[in-house]
Amino acid sequence: MIRVTKEFNFEIAHALWNYDGPCANIHGHSYRLFVTVIGEPINDDQNPKNGMVIDFGDLKMIIKQEIINPLDHAIILNKKALESLESLNKQMFKKQYFVDYQPTCENMVIDFAEKLQGKIPKGLKLHSIKLHETATSFAEWFAEDN
Repeated sequence: MIRVTKEFNFEIAHALWNYDGPCANIHGHSYRLFVTVIGEPINDDQNPKNGMVIDFGDLKMIIKQEIINPLDHAIILNKKALESLESLNKQMFKKQYFVDYQPTCENMVIDFAEKLQGKIPKGLKLHSIKLHETATSFAEWFAEDN
């Protein structure tokens, strides 16, 4: 079995609803996302993907569709914060992404895992997700723990 990892970088603004610290205010992060799948390399000379667990381009397409495109340069907020935004200028908040959870790094990796598990090609398994919120702070999700 071989683990294959693809790294992504994207920007998100968020605020933590009802939080008792500075992260209650809208602020942004430059996120680094690492998605790892596990499987056996294809062993078929007739297959154009011979020798690969998954084509990095195919993995990139899945992650971009499910995570990066909806979230990059968006503001992600708990749905409970919706009332707070009703009076704000929509020009600056066109790309809003509301979730049923507190948008912490920890909850985001859970959400990402749920989104990706059904999209990984047959024969492969989502192994882990690592999301850096800052250069020194990250959350990880491992399939073996769930």
